[in-house]
Amino acid sequence: MFNEAFWFLALLFLIGLVARNNSLMFAVGVLLILKLTFTGDMLFPYLKRNGINWGVTVLTIAVLAPIATGDIGFRHLLDAVRSINAWAAVLAGIFVSLIARDGVRLLNTDPTITTALVLGTVLSVAVFKGVPVGPLIGAGIAYWLMQLINVFK
Repeated sequence: MFNEAFWFLALLFLIGLVARNNSLMFAVGVLLILKLTFTGDMLFPYLKRNGINWGVTVLTIAVLAPIATGDIGFRHLLDAVRSINAWAAVLAGIFVSLIARDGVRLLNTDPTITTALVLGTVLSVAVFKGVPVGPLIGAGIAYWLMQLINVFK
């Protein structure tokens, strides 16, 4: 029970505590509780397989919530297509979505890269108050950099 994984999670919790990052503390706290209650043995494989999809779904719900509340409607959409800033946002959305797609591909084909991505994400969340959506984008950027490096080999 108090193995390396437990102590690693405990360290991450402490980092979240020192950095006053509630998201990190909550996420690690849930994992620690699962680990200590032995349900983790059953749930961790399921979380590893489906957690990213759940996270993307929750983020998508949050992004679409203003449509559901009526704060954003068709009039706003029509106004947006007339704005250069809106077109910049559309292009940025397409770009990061493609990066994230390749990030998922990399995480599925090279899970060892996950360790470095987790470290980078935890550091960003704890130290710079970043938002922990970085692993997919980070993996995608890493994938693109690896492809670029392979071109020049």
